[in-house]
Formats: sequence, C-alpha cells, structure tokens
Amino acid sequence: MHIPKQEGDFTVFHIRGWAEIEGIRLNNMEIEGLVSGKPQEIPRLGGEFLITWDGCCARDRYGIMPGDCEPGTVNCNGEVVCYIRPDPGDMDLESAIVTAVALRTDEDCACALSGGVDSSLVAALAGRPCVAIGMVGSHDLRQARRAADLLGVPCDYELISTRDVEEALGEVVPKIPVINPVEVSIAVCQYFVSRWAGRHGYHRVLAGQGADELFGGYARYQEEKDPDSLRERDVASLGLQAERDQSVAALHNVCFSLPYLDVRVVRAAMAIPGSSLVRSGVRKYPLREVAGRHIPLEIAMYDKKAMQYGSGIWKAIRELARQNGYKKAVQDYINQFGWR
Repeated sequence: MHIPKQEGDFTVFHIRGWAEIEGIRLNNMEIEGLVSGKPQEIPRLGGEFLITWDGCCARDRYGIMPGDCEPGTVNCNGEVVCYIRPDPGDMDLESAIVTAVALRTDEDCACALSGGVDSSLVAALAGRPCVAIGMVGSHDLRQARRAADLLGVPCDYELISTRDVEEALGEVVPKIPVINPVEVSIAVCQYFVSRWAGRHGYHRVLAGQGADELFGGYARYQEEKDPDSLRERDVASLGLQAERDQSVAALHNVCFSLPYLDVRVVRAAMAIPGSSLVRSGVRKYPLREVAGRHIPLEIAMYDKKAMQYGSGIWKAIRELARQNGYKKAVQDYINQFGWR
C-alpha cells in the first residue's frame, strides 16, 4: 500500500499539533508541502500531530494527539496505507529529554508544575510560565511553590474549592473513557490545569505524564520480580491515559504535550534494564540522575505524592460523596455525573 500523491490543491487540509523530522520542527506550510509533494516522507514524522486531508489522516506514533485514526498510522479512505515510524537515531537519556523539551517549547505553551522530578525537570528545561493547582493548604501547592522558587521559573497557583471540584465533575465524567475514582480524580486535576492554560491564551501544556510508566515510578516496582514485564504493561496503558487527559483539555481548547513520550525518550528509557529503575529504594533512579544535572538535587530526589492526592482533589471528591449520601461508595457518586 502507498499514500496517494496529491494532484492539485487539497480540498481539505488541517493540522492539529506539531511535527518534526530528525529534530527539525516543521511549520504548517512545510507539513502541507511534504504531504502533497513527498507523501513517502510522512512515516518519518515525529511530534504530536493529527493531519487530515482529502480522505486521509495521519496520527503521531504514540497517539498523543487525539483523532479518528489509530496511533502511528496513515489512513486513506478507511484503510491503513502505512505506519508512522520516525527514526531520529539513538540518544542517551539526557540528550533525548533535553531535545524532546526543546522541540515542544515555544510561545504557545506553558508548563504544569507539581514540584516533583517529572514536572520540575520539564519546567526547568522549558523555562516557560508554569501553573500549579490544588486545594487550599495542599501538599502540591506548597511543593510547587518551593520548586518554582528554586528553579527560578514564574508560576501561577490556582486555588481550587470544593464547589469547583463538583462543577468540574459534571464536565469531566461524561468525556473520559474510564470512569472510576482514580481516573476521575486525575482528570479533574487536568481539567483545572488546562482551564488555566486556556484562560491565559496557551494552547499547549507541557506535562510530565509517562515518566512513572517509563522509569518505574510506582511503589509496586520496589518489590517486583519482573520489572521489565511490569513496565511493558504500564507503558501499554499510556494511550488510554492520553485519551483521558486530552478529552478534558479539549474542553478548554488546549492539549497536553508530553516530552517523556517523545520517540527518543521512550527508546532511551526502554533500553534501561528494569532492574536499574529502582536503586537503594529510590524509584525512577535513572530519571533522577539526569534531573540532578539540571535542577537542585533536593527536587530531583523528592518523592512526591500522586497529583490526585497531593492536590487534595481526591479528598474533595470523597468529601462530596459523603455530603451527598454516598458514605462508602465514591464510585456510585461519580457515576451519576455520567448520566446527565
């Protein structure tokens, strides 16, 4: 199969996101020229994109940008005609992360900051305005403020009320692919991050998603006898996570941009043996080692709570459930929002 070559102007041509080839970011005119004149080059595209034209669509390798065709495919008239397989060459982990952040950084983006190693490294490398969200007095707001001060990056702090959370549930729950307390509480966090971005004129938010899956950030890695298989399963879940987060971000005309899911970073991370992800009880050790060369060691080594807990959002949802008569069944409480 092959991609049909365009004869004349496109009837329809639309690009969402951004694309690059071997580290050179393309503007929209260059992408359109490539699709029309050199369609054989489309499989080489890296980035986070959905490109649609005259019965065809192309979607980035890992499906970061939502769309109607499968991740990493070019589809024309309902058939997969080829696959997106960028091959920028092998890099060490540090070079891969630095390159991934640089490619994603421009005037149209901001950074989500919670004060842990994942988001702090991205924020430090990008040097863009940041946002931290959380309930009054929450752990994440305190830690993000500390990190922003140490990193020297500008940061806004969005204080979330219980009423805000309740209103967000009504918008979030009908949009996400999986409805359970963990997924919903994470989605609500992302709702407030993307809301801030949209209100401040940004269309992309650089975030740290994917780091826990690639580098063994979960507590279960400390006792796991087969960390390589566990990591493969965790990485396989990232597509559904991206669908959740982008569905929520779209409510504010925003999308999340994920440097850790750059092809270079994924390749470098997966080359690290699973047995090396935890060292002396420290999870995500390879990432922390790289981060320690770019951010203060106390931030690089900080063991932060998951955002749904550190932000206080999960606690607020649980309290709302109790207030509405669901003392032991948070799931039943959130289910009602999907029926509206």
